Amino acid sequence: MKFGISNISIIPIRFDPSDKAEMINQILFGEHFKILETRKKWSKIRLSHDNYEGWICNKQFVNIPEEDYFQLNKDTPTITTDILDIVTKTEHQPIVIGSILPKYKSGHAIINSEMYKFDGLTTTGFINKEKISENALLYLNAPYLWGGRSPLGIDCSGLTQMVYRLQGTKLPRDAHQQAEVGTTLSFIEESESGDLAFFDDKEGKIIHVGIILENNHIIHSSGKVRIDRIDQQGIFNQEKGHHTHKLRLIKSII
Repeated sequence: MKFGISNISIIPIRFDPSDKAEMINQILFGEHFKILETRKKWSKIRLSHDNYEGWICNKQFVNIPEEDYFQLNKDTPTITTDILDIVTKTEHQPIVIGSILPKYKSGHAIINSEMYKFDGLTTTGFINKEKISENALLYLNAPYLWGGRSPLGIDCSGLTQMVYRLQGTKLPRDAHQQAEVGTTLSFIEESESGDLAFFDDKEGKIIHVGIILENNHIIHSSGKVRIDRIDQQGIFNQEKGHHTHKLRLIKSII
């Protein structure tokens, strides 16, 4: 088994080993993974933090030793908290909020004995429900992007996963997986700011998720990261004048 880590800001994960294949997820700087299969140009990987699988280009990551992979699994990750920032090895490199700084100490991250200087803000995660809505607002107006996990483009479950990461809480990648986590609440009135609301389609499949805010509002990624009203029926879009998503259940995660 081989192992790798992202040493660039964002790596697209594709459904098939092709540049033309659908992007289904992204790897951010400092996230590590197992390499399940290697081809001439592509590798199939499984992310360590949520076990998500897909294909990435061999030019966009570096290998790490097995012992580093398992040590990173044990370490409490240091997470960047500015929307955009810079790490510096010999040249500046942009990174996005929620990136990981491996083996971070004294202002430096380390990947394969190479040091990356970082002067920005970080967290090791703190379970504070009051901070969830505050961090969610950092992504406000970010464009919707299927498979995206950054302020430059993000999907609904990418938003919830990244916001909860900043609180030191791991969530699965997809909305239907996230719906299996936490405690189910019966009514909107029982929910608190920071809880998750899930929405289904006509077949009853979970297809959307958002973060509940105060005063019956929700922040979610639909076209862009936006704030709408929520009631027992679902999400009400005032611009359109009707409900756009049908409520299925509410979960308290923290």
